[in-house]
Amino acid sequence: MASMILPLSAMFSDLVHLAGGMGILSGRILRDLFRGPFYFRLLMEQIAVVGMKSLPLILITAGSIGMVMSLQFGLGLEKFGGKLYVPKLVTATVLRELGPVFTSLMVAARVGAGIASEIGSMVVTQQIDAIRALGTSPIKKIVIPRVLACLITLPLLVAVTNIVATLGGLVVGVTELRLDANFYYLKVLGTAGLPDYFSGIAKSVFFALFISIPACYYGLNVKNGTREVGLATTKAVVSASILILVGDFFLTKLLWMIEKWA
Repeated sequence: MASMILPLSAMFSDLVHLAGGMGILSGRILRDLFRGPFYFRLLMEQIAVVGMKSLPLILITAGSIGMVMSLQFGLGLEKFGGKLYVPKLVTATVLRELGPVFTSLMVAARVGAGIASEIGSMVVTQQIDAIRALGTSPIKKIVIPRVLACLITLPLLVAVTNIVATLGGLVVGVTELRLDANFYYLKVLGTAGLPDYFSGIAKSVFFALFISIPACYYGLNVKNGTREVGLATTKAVVSASILILVGDFFLTKLLWMIEKWA
């Protein structure tokens, strides 16, 4: 019993520390966000790193998602004569769930790890202390550009994922399932409404925070040399992935309630 309680208590303690640390960091970000100076050049650099360099990975992931979902739905529904519903199912699933979730997980693996390791290395080499010594806030110069870059680029990457995944489903629907291309296209247009797009984009805004803030938090709290940089990187990716997957349920529930009330 003790061997089970100790790991659980350690995990609970880590979660409490993470929640508290993220809350404090979020408060500092909000406090410094609207104070000058503003480092637009650093923000543009981070947008290029987060967005443009993630685009090839997102394109491959999105195409694979659309093709696999179309093939799986088609082969499964063909037994019951429901192959004609494949365009609707693929479109709704990609726009509301798979698009934002898979895109965010890929960005968390690439960008979240990069942010944590980069900031952690800056802490180890005392670059953060040098920034403070020059009278500049590390939050404004290091953290805020990365958080804003994720907030700006992740919804755009999700939009790209939606388009590419839908095209991937169309290709498989035409070549493997023998569906008419015009029929597939019209079904996609008939299924995809503004609530579907809004749901995925709204989730991506929260997912951007789930990726960037834990990564910055773990990077800033590296203390024991370069060895801990790797641990911080792992913790950042794991925390972001868990927050995305768990948060997806609550966000889905919240968005359905909003749509119902509207």
